Amino acid sequence: MSLFTDIDEILDFAIDGEQAAVDLYTGLAAQAKNPGIKKAFEEYANEERGHKAKLEEVKSGKRFMKTSDKPVMDLKIADYTVDQEPGPDADYQSVLIFAMKKEKAAFKLYTDLAGKTDDGAIQELFLGLAQEEAKHKLRFELE
Repeated sequence: MSLFTDIDEILDFAIDGEQAAVDLYTGLAAQAKNPGIKKAFEEYANEERGHKAKLEEVKSGKRFMKTSDKPVMDLKIADYTVDQEPGPDADYQSVLIFAMKKEKAAFKLYTDLAGKTDDGAIQELFLGLAQEEAKHKLRFELE
């Protein structure tokens, strides 16, 4: 028995994941006391809205998801940090660490799912999603 039966189910799963990220970052922005941190979370939420819209375009056939042969650099900063959801008084570094960890988990999920299918189209879609998450993580690491 497989987790997904077709590409639409995969896209729905990814779209739901992006919406969950929007909800998470929006909630954290509402709790943040520091205006800079609040703004950062609002920006993250807007980026996740953009990712969701991109996936919805892929699902509707308006856009294709391409994978690149060029690997995304991994600075591995998230590998050496502690898991902790930032609270209302979090500093910017804590926010970045949290975001890196979240993107790393999404990358690992999509990579693992790609390894569990023999269907080339589904595998390519998962690898494309994983690559997107790796790019997001790199952005946070560079910040």
